[in-house]
Amino acid sequence: MNIRYLKVIFVVIIALLCLVYAGQNVANLGAAYQSFLYVMSGADHTVYPSSFGPLITSPVLVWLALIVVVGCEFLAGLLAAKGAFDMWSARNASAESFNKAKKFAFLGTAMGIVVWLGFFGVIGSAYFQMWQTQIGDSSMRGAFQFSVYCSIVFIMLNMADE
Repeated sequence: MNIRYLKVIFVVIIALLCLVYAGQNVANLGAAYQSFLYVMSGADHTVYPSSFGPLITSPVLVWLALIVVVGCEFLAGLLAAKGAFDMWSARNASAESFNKAKKFAFLGTAMGIVVWLGFFGVIGSAYFQMWQTQIGDSSMRGAFQFSVYCSIVFIMLNMADE
């Protein structure tokens, strides 16, 4: 099988991953808000009960964080979907054209890395210490998996096509 087809398939999978998770967050918006509030407020943090920065309990700021995360999940999915479409359209073109067609696929996978490594790994896990609770730890573990998936596809996309 031509490696180009595999790259397209993997980018489609990333697009679906991002869009399905964004959709699930919207379908469960109340629960998502409660999870964000729980983590951002530092509730039930017994191992590291203090933080060097402020914890967040303001409903406006929690909603804003949730909107940013879900919006970026949707954006990652849409960018990856556009990238997959562009790559599929260029699958029989020259290597140069196919490599240029990867632009939105790169942007989509990179945005997935920003969401799950940046937002969840750095802000959620490191700053808000979400690993201290079962809810936070489960989210953190899932985010790690998703950031790895996006990273692997990003690296695979970066491989030159002939």
